[in-house]
Amino acid sequence: MKDLLFIYNPKSGTGLIKNWLSDIIDIFVKAGFIVTVYPTQERGDATEKTLLAMEGGRTFDRVVCSGGDGTLDEVVTGMMQSEKKVPIGYIPTGSTNDFGSSLGLDKGMIKAAQAAAGDKLFPLDIGAFNEDSFVYVAAFGAFTEVSYQTPQDLKNMLGHAAYIIEGAKSIFDLKSYKMQVEISGEVVYGEFIYGMVTNSNSVGGFKGLIGGDVSLNDGLFEVTLIKMPRNPIEFSEILAVLAGTIPDSQLVLTYRTWHIKFTSEDEVPWTLDGEFGGTHSIVTVENKAKALEICIE
Repeated sequence: MKDLLFIYNPKSGTGLIKNWLSDIIDIFVKAGFIVTVYPTQERGDATEKTLLAMEGGRTFDRVVCSGGDGTLDEVVTGMMQSEKKVPIGYIPTGSTNDFGSSLGLDKGMIKAAQAAAGDKLFPLDIGAFNEDSFVYVAAFGAFTEVSYQTPQDLKNMLGHAAYIIEGAKSIFDLKSYKMQVEISGEVVYGEFIYGMVTNSNSVGGFKGLIGGDVSLNDGLFEVTLIKMPRNPIEFSEILAVLAGTIPDSQLVLTYRTWHIKFTSEDEVPWTLDGEFGGTHSIVTVENKAKALEICIE
């Protein structure tokens, strides 16, 4: 028998995980696991429990988490902080679930649980963000505060629309950040309203924001930087690029790289996988190629 730690966020999405707990645990047991179950109590809890599980006296062979991408981020962060690494399973139950979609995980809890207990493993790139970690996106600027400031109840009721509603409140008060960005042997100076370093086919629940084919384990991140528009015409041009109605613009810079450094005059608030990642004036992001394995079938 193997040991499995199941960490779930009881408040994620509409809380439906509670109705499926017995079935999910039964799937794990039938797959040959002795199961320990832990419902998270507060933000950051999953990181602490994962690290404790990896470095405690008991040996776990797998850690499965259920919740939104923020819950997965916490488990991954705990795993990256540990010297020991074991496969991670993920049962998405959040309101957006960008990364679950990128991995092709089934939206049904039973099939996702079967994949989490299965033996098909995918070697996954992980982002190192200063001393922290992220799974699929590190971002700053316009709308990044929306995901962690939007009340959970509103997310549950409106899903993706909640982000648009909350974001619309700040669209006329765009804040820009003067930055030096070192990337791919190039140094870029600019005033940016938004930037993201991603390893995903979808960001914010919307696909098509990142051009080209995206591989989740090629050792590279996709980077998008959006310059401050000087007038409504330039702002419309930016929106057209993001909507895919025009192919490119000098206001929207894109790169692929394994390493990037941001230096800003002021402290800049960042989000990591949709959760608040602190404020920083210097940020170094590196791709840790195939650092962890995640169950996909």
